[in-house]
Amino acid sequence: MPELPEVETIVNDLRPFVEGRRIVKVDLLWPRVVECPSPERFVRGVEGKGIVWIKRRGKYILVKLDDGSFFILHLRVSGRLLLNPPEEDRYARVVIHLDNGDRLVFADPRKLGRAYWVLKAEEVVGHLGPEPLGDDFTLEAFVQRLKGHQCTIKSLLLNQRFLAGLGNIYTDEALFLAGIHPQRPASSLSQEEIQRLYEAIRTVLREGIERRGTTFSDYRDAFGAPGRNQEALKIFRRAGRPCPQCGAEIKRTKVAGRGTYFCPRCQPLFRGKH
Repeated sequence: MPELPEVETIVNDLRPFVEGRRIVKVDLLWPRVVECPSPERFVRGVEGKGIVWIKRRGKYILVKLDDGSFFILHLRVSGRLLLNPPEEDRYARVVIHLDNGDRLVFADPRKLGRAYWVLKAEEVVGHLGPEPLGDDFTLEAFVQRLKGHQCTIKSLLLNQRFLAGLGNIYTDEALFLAGIHPQRPASSLSQEEIQRLYEAIRTVLREGIERRGTTFSDYRDAFGAPGRNQEALKIFRRAGRPCPQCGAEIKRTKVAGRGTYFCPRCQPLFRGKH
């Protein structure tokens, strides 16, 4: 699933091409992609509108239209948003035609991605927690948000109401960088560990953006190119290989129903036991 760095890369790619343009036609090739309102109202709401800006919120792509409404996309597991793909995509679900002849194609092999047209963006993204790279997400804010949570730290970081944009890949990478076992109760983290985790989250996300995202299979940027961050991953999908820090064998388990990778030596389950 595209996470914060992948969605940020797509939005940054598209911004100079779509802001200020007008949507002249919408081809809704698979109507069930529309989560709300009805497919017919979605097309009427988007067609003919100018694009004021495009931004990311969590894992969502937000497009503000010139009547104040919003066109929103969630790529989910396999969705792609491509600018002028060179050939017809058999997985295309929505095609947005712009006034200069450019095309935005939302393609999704697994048909899990969703599109929205709403009057207020909060109708779709109002439940999201703070942005981990936002200026208002300070260490102090992170400390306060962690208080009282008894669940595992990984399941908490995956909760989009707690923090917006983190998914399986970057959560595992951040926990490894911080030296914290993914099954540790969130309430058990020391002040030093919280600071390490805060810095690790921001580091792995920034590096993911710099490397234009992580591609294992489906993810592509807006121009159809894969990301490069998979080449730099230290722990994710490396079960059975030696830890790059200590040489111990990387293990795989399940946390919150997700495949989870960790080093048992660098990330001890119990504090003080290495």
